[in-house]
Amino acid sequence: MPLETFKLTKFRFIELLLFVVESRISALPDHPYKKDYNLHTQNAVFDLFLTFMQSQKIKTTLCIIGAGPAGATASIFLCKMGIKHMIIDAAVFPRDKVCGDGLDLNSIRVLNHIDPTIIEKELSVNKKHFTASQGFRFILPGGRKVDIMRDQKKDDHVNKPVFFVSKRADFDNLLVSRIDRNIADVRLSTRIENITREAKTWKLEGEGPDGKIEIETDFLIGADGDHSVVLKYLGERSIDRNNYAGAVRQYWSGVQGMHPGNLLEVYFPKSLPLSYFWIFPLPGGKANVGYGMASNYIAKHNINVRKAFEELIKNDPVLTPRFKNAQPQETVKGWGIPMSGNDRKAYGDGWLLLGDAASLVCPTSGEGIGSGMISAYVASKFLKRAIDQNDFSEKMFSNYNREIHKRLRTEEKVYRFVNSIPPKVFSLGINTILSTWLFKYWLSNKAMKKWVDTAYNKEIDVKLT
Repeated sequence: MPLETFKLTKFRFIELLLFVVESRISALPDHPYKKDYNLHTQNAVFDLFLTFMQSQKIKTTLCIIGAGPAGATASIFLCKMGIKHMIIDAAVFPRDKVCGDGLDLNSIRVLNHIDPTIIEKELSVNKKHFTASQGFRFILPGGRKVDIMRDQKKDDHVNKPVFFVSKRADFDNLLVSRIDRNIADVRLSTRIENITREAKTWKLEGEGPDGKIEIETDFLIGADGDHSVVLKYLGERSIDRNNYAGAVRQYWSGVQGMHPGNLLEVYFPKSLPLSYFWIFPLPGGKANVGYGMASNYIAKHNINVRKAFEELIKNDPVLTPRFKNAQPQETVKGWGIPMSGNDRKAYGDGWLLLGDAASLVCPTSGEGIGSGMISAYVASKFLKRAIDQNDFSEKMFSNYNREIHKRLRTEEKVYRFVNSIPPKVFSLGINTILSTWLFKYWLSNKAMKKWVDTAYNKEIDVKLT
């Protein structure tokens, strides 16, 4: 067994100890008291086992539940500030996470705050796990392609990609590896099953690799996604179908017609409004292929998103030829997307939420990694002030919602407008706007240049008051 896969848990330790003791006793010469000695020894080992099985009790000032992009990013910035804390996740990394796998300029911006060299020295050179992209491609219902790219003659496109695509197994593992274990107490393979609060202290009960665990903390940070155990405790785990989407993902190899610049492709099926199909290029000739649709439209028309996805690949005249010789690498997997727009309260007395737990997925693109990482950076600033003033009351975080939503307000307004018009009008509008030369010019030469400059050169502004 490789050394890195061996874990001496309490169970294994007891099993190993009992084996050694019994082996030694068996090797002793026969004696009238040998059986009694063996019995007493086994009882002693069993008592030791009972002692070991008692819940491990830990106290910490801050505790983050969830080590995905939002939770891990918060931990990284707390470590940079020298703030001791605990971070917990039920999984062992690397692990798969159903997602579109796209890293937008928000993600890149936060990564540059983590380490200004991380893009150039890690993501850009690690071609096994990361694909650099120079833009995106819209595919209209009739099959026309609209490519949005920076002018490669003018911009530093090699060292400053617009996007990356990376399986969450690889990207999330990179972030977790960046957490400073000298400051953060990282507890993986640890599932929190119950949360209570007594006075100002949170009590968490769960199961780790060494058995039961009890944690007392002054401040609780929920970064454990849409199905957050923190949300469940707060009574906030509900689905707002007007700000929610359903999506599926399947990894494929051999999809034809990929752009040499690794453009992220988005296709708007004519038969299915308020939805889009995506093909995002991954390393090794593979692709993240998926399909998402607004939840209110799904419910109103009783649409099976998984079935619709499979039918598009099988019968859509734009997509089917591209998948003729392609091979799926897994079964279709689905997940829910909690989108920004319902202004879910993301803070309170002794707690706050990050990322998907705070419903921060961009409603116009479905991208949640970057907005989750932004929320983590913002949260670290508020937490630093709370630590310095030894005050975790609700008033210390009164502007937190404003700060985590301010970069999403335009998208929220656009999404509300889209939902207010008939789906056919939306489809016609998308087709008309994307077909306009002026829109393509503005997006490629003006907007994208500004976005890239912000991501690579500007500090994230956080106003605490």
